[in-house]
This record gives sequence, C-alpha cells and structure tokens, in this order.
Amino acid sequence: QVQVVESGGGLVQAGESLRLSCTVSGLRVDGFTMGWFRLVPGKEREGVLCISPSGGVTYITDSVKGRFTISRDNAKNSVYLQMNSLKPDDTAMYYCAAGYSGGPNSCANEAAVHYWGQGTQVTVSS
Repeated sequence: QVQVVESGGGLVQAGESLRLSCTVSGLRVDGFTMGWFRLVPGKEREGVLCISPSGGVTYITDSVKGRFTISRDNAKNSVYLQMNSLKPDDTAMYYCAAGYSGGPNSCANEAAVHYWGQGTQVTVSS
C-alpha cells in the first residue's frame, strides 16, 4: 500500500519561510515525477511546481517563482518544498503529488496524479 505523508505546515507571518516535506512509503519514487498542489477554500486545487526524476523543475504557478523551490532525496524517498518570502496569498492546504501520468508535462493536471498525500495547512498572516 502506497502512503504519501506531508509535514511542515504551520502558521507564519508574511515574509517568513517554511519547508514542507513529503515522504512516500510502499513505492520507490526514483523514477517518478513528484510535485505540489495547493487548495484554497472556494477555489480549485492548483498545481504549484513539480520535479522530474532527473531533477528538472517545472513551475505551474508564476507567483511562486523566485520564492519556492522543490528538491528531492531519492534515498529518503522524499520531496521537499522550500517556501521563502511567504505571502498571505500563499495560505492554502498543500498536497504532495507522487507520480504523474505523462511525467512533468502533466504537472498542472491533478487528474494525472497517481498518489496524493493528506495535505498540510500553511497559513500566512499579514
């Protein structure tokens, strides 16, 4: 059974940083594209960015460019989201996505995601 577990969310002030972690069990992620989505109540879940098996990064949400970075540690079967200079608009539930049908080209498509985590809440106060 595949499990995807996120951690690292919390309440921070604008301008601060958070690092989200996502660890997968039951599946080796070496050959999979991994990514992050976020969901704001009342809106559709949106892709944020993803990382290919070779480490190539695809940004889906322009507003996070220059502030968010994604990395992976295949030895730990994990992917990370470093979020700097956080803004109130970044407030959302963040979901880890493990594996995409179609690889990095499908990073914006939540229907392409193979496995989801339960989400971790990020709240940024102004």
